[in-house]
Parts: sequence; structure tokens; C-alpha cells
Amino acid sequence: MDKFVRLEGLVAPLDRSNVDTDAIIPKQFLKSIKRSGFGPNAFDEWRYLDVGQPGQDCAPRPKNPNFVLNQPRYQGAEVLLTRANFGCGSSREHAPWALLDFGFKAIIAESFADIFFNNCFKNGILPIELPADEVAALFQQVEATPGYTLVVDLAAQLVLRPDSHGIPFKIDPFRKECLLNGWDDIGLTLRHAEKIKVFEEKRRAQQPWLFA
Repeated sequence: MDKFVRLEGLVAPLDRSNVDTDAIIPKQFLKSIKRSGFGPNAFDEWRYLDVGQPGQDCAPRPKNPNFVLNQPRYQGAEVLLTRANFGCGSSREHAPWALLDFGFKAIIAESFADIFFNNCFKNGILPIELPADEVAALFQQVEATPGYTLVVDLAAQLVLRPDSHGIPFKIDPFRKECLLNGWDDIGLTLRHAEKIKVFEEKRRAQQPWLFA
């Protein structure tokens, strides 16, 4: 998992509440567990005018010109701005996989569904909860300013607007440490690789029949 320390990224506004995980990555794409390759199908039913299928080449598919993420001004966005209860619905981990593969590294919202919120941290995405008035102000500025960028400073726990207005956010200290160091669950385990090796060698000596 890549480290998340400080991000200065273009912002894309998804002005919807209660965006569920089936909208983020529809059910037909859940057959793969590779964690990669889901970006072209993120928000598939909203981005395209036809019905997508796993393994399909998305390049020739007709896109919905009215969907915000298809607009040229938001191409390459790394920060997703949205509303309340983002990531509700089923617990599929494919949702953060799709968002990360699409290019989003941080998501700002009024609130998140719990399981999606947890899954973001496990996959290197920083979900940031901000007060409704701050989110509303960000929407106004993003939509009024082409090329609008935000600085997300995890170490300082601060979202910095172009007008130098800083917005503090809260984060669990353990989750913060994991993101700063790029530790997912496997990375956390491998920090104890030497102890695990010693344990396995001891077990092999004491219970050799298990390794016959």
C-alpha cells in the first residue's frame, strides 16, 4: 500500500447523498478479487449509456455527457467531494478498489457508511468527514473554479483551500500511522516477520510431524 502523507489534487464534485456501493461498482464486476482493473467500471451505470460487463473494453462505450466525472475539467481528479452517507449499502471491498483504481486518493464527505469507511483505510484511501457547511462551501468553490485543487495534509490533519482557509479533520491515531507508513493488514503483519520466523522454526523443532 502506498504511503499517504500530503496530497495536492484536483477535486471532482459528486453532489449526491447516499451513494451506495452498487453505484460505485455494480454487482456484475465482483467476480474478480485482484484489487486492480476496476477503475474503468467505477460508477459504471452513471458513466456509460450502455450496460457494462466484466472484461469489456470500455474505450468504445458511449459515455453519459451529463455525468460529472465524464466532464473534461475533472479528468485526473484525485480528491472526490461528495455528500452524506457515502458508501452505504453492501460491504463490498471492491468499492474502494474501484475508486483507487480510478485515481481517487482522498474522499471528502459529510459522513460515510461504517464498513466502507473502514475499507478505505485498509486500501490506502483517506476518507475525511467535514461539517456540512464546510462541504457546501467546497462545492460552491469547486463548481465556480475550473482546476480547483485542495491540499490534504494528513500529518497536520488539515484540508487547505486555495484561499488559505484551513479545515481541520479528525482521524484515529492508529489509522493515521498506518496511512503515513503505507501499512495495510499484510504490512502490519510483516513488521513482525523476524518474530514469525523464530516462532515457525521453534514449532518445526517441537512438532516435526506437522511438516512431514
